[in-house]
Amino acid sequence: MSKTLHITNGNSLTDYITELDIKGDILTWQEMLCEGPTIANINSNEFLTVRKQFLNDYYNIELNENELNKELNKLDHIEAYNEIVLWFEYDLFCHINLIAVLSLIHQKEITLPLYLVCSGRIEGEKNLKGLCELNPEQLLQHYHQKVRLTDDDKELALSLWRTYCGKDHNLFKPYITRESSFKYMSNCLKAHLRRFPDAKSGLSILEKNTLEIIRDKDVKSRHHLLGYILNYQGYYGYGDLQLERMIDKLALFFDEAENQIRLNRKGHEALIKIHNISLELNNDLTFGGINRLDYQFNKAQNKLVKTNINAY
Repeated sequence: MSKTLHITNGNSLTDYITELDIKGDILTWQEMLCEGPTIANINSNEFLTVRKQFLNDYYNIELNENELNKELNKLDHIEAYNEIVLWFEYDLFCHINLIAVLSLIHQKEITLPLYLVCSGRIEGEKNLKGLCELNPEQLLQHYHQKVRLTDDDKELALSLWRTYCGKDHNLFKPYITRESSFKYMSNCLKAHLRRFPDAKSGLSILEKNTLEIIRDKDVKSRHHLLGYILNYQGYYGYGDLQLERMIDKLALFFDEAENQIRLNRKGHEALIKIHNISLELNNDLTFGGINRLDYQFNKAQNKLVKTNINAY
C-alpha cells in the first residue's frame, strides 16, 4: 500500500495538516538553521553539538534530543513510504531549513520521489502568505498542485547547503538567476546577502527597516514594534524570538518612554550613515559557515566584502 511521509517546517503546520486529515505520516522539522553555525554533514553528532551550543548560548533553548531523534528516526525507516512531501514556505527561514532537509535526505541515500508544497503569492492577495495562513481549501489546493523536484533541483539544494556551510557566501550570487522549482529561492538568497552589515551604515536591511519604522510610525512599545516588523519583514520569515533579540540589540538607538518609542540622536545618525556602527551594534551571529561581522554588504558592488577593522 502506498504511503506518504510529510516533512513540515514546524508544529503549527503539522497540527493543521493533521486536522485536515491529509493521509500519511508526518516528520516535524523544528530547527532554525538560518541563524547560528552549521556544518555540511547534518547526519552527525558534531552537527548536533554545534546546534545545541548555539541555541543555548543565544536563545537559552535546551534542544530536546529525544524529540529530535524520534522525528529524524522516521527517515531511517523509509521502506514504509513511497514518496516524501516537503511543506516549506517562501521565506529565508524556511528555505535554509529546506536545503538542509534535502541534504539530509541525500546523506541518508534516500531515493524516493520528492515533492514540494510551497506557499507565497496567492491570487487576489496583496501580501505573501505562509502555509498556516491559508484557509483549508487553499492549503488542499496547494497540496494537490505540489511540484515534483527534479534531479537538478536536488543538486541545486546540495550546492546551496554546501555554500551556506562554507566560507564564501558570494558564491550564492550565480544561483540568484538560476531557474528551478524553488520559485522564491532567488528572493531568499538576495535577502540573505542583505543580512550582513551595510558597508556604509553597518546596519543590515532589517535593522535599517526597524529604525525607519520607529522614525516613521507611532510606536508605543517593543511589543508594538515587534508587530510592525513581523508584518514588514518581507522574505525573512523570522519568528518572535529572533526579532526580539534584534530589537534588544538596537535598543541603544532609541529611547523608551511611557507609551512611546522614539529614535535618539544615535538612531538618526545611524540612518543617515554618518559612520559605520556595526561594531558598536555587535550583532555577532554566525550564518552557516561565516560570522556576519567578518563581512559587509557593498551595495555599489552588490556583493559581500571582507570587513576592514582599520576602517572604523
